Amino acid sequence: MSNCEQCIIREFSNLKSLTKEELKSISDHKDSVIYKKGDVLFSEGNILNGVFCIKEGACKLSRLSANGKEQIIRFIKGGDMLGYRSVLSEEPVSLTVTALKDMRVCFIPKKEIFDSIRVNSKFSLDMMKAVCHDLKDANATLTNMAQKTVRERLADTLIFLKEIFGQDREGYLDIVLTREEYSSVIGTATESAIRLLSEFKKKKLIALDGKRVKILNEVELLKISQGF
Repeated sequence: MSNCEQCIIREFSNLKSLTKEELKSISDHKDSVIYKKGDVLFSEGNILNGVFCIKEGACKLSRLSANGKEQIIRFIKGGDMLGYRSVLSEEPVSLTVTALKDMRVCFIPKKEIFDSIRVNSKFSLDMMKAVCHDLKDANATLTNMAQKTVRERLADTLIFLKEIFGQDREGYLDIVLTREEYSSVIGTATESAIRLLSEFKKKKLIALDGKRVKILNEVELLKISQGF
């Protein structure tokens, strides 16, 4: 089992505020878990007894709409934490988390989180900041869905995916989504997402290789995302 004090991931998460003693206690009580692509970490309505610290991999956060269609709310990669809002509020989770790549995750019991919050004001403040940041992102997502066209949202999503996940050795986005997942992110029918991806390809804004996407003209995509 890895030592939290020596884990580089903690430098990119709220755990950076913990003392050596607190990190040692977490190391002694955490569980390291491997999730394969497609595995569900937790589902809407689950009660969580701890938080998830993502060491490697990527996942999507989604919920089901009233008509049973999946809506992807957010993407998470290594260095991020999951489940802390539900743990802090002691309420069931409102999203389902599914692995998009194989993942290495550390599960930290909520007792360790609450013990650190009670004695470490810096950690407590960082946790509150994280919740506020999530709320800001959620508001931005709602604004985009209400004010941007589907075409603008797709361009915005492609740029966002490049910023978050980067590119592989061949220049393709280092995350692979299905056409259904693209439609879920931008809030449209799968057929519309397929048509728009084909349009972007014809205009040489992107290249497609199966499910893989390569951005060829980020400047033009940015213009589209901004309504130009």
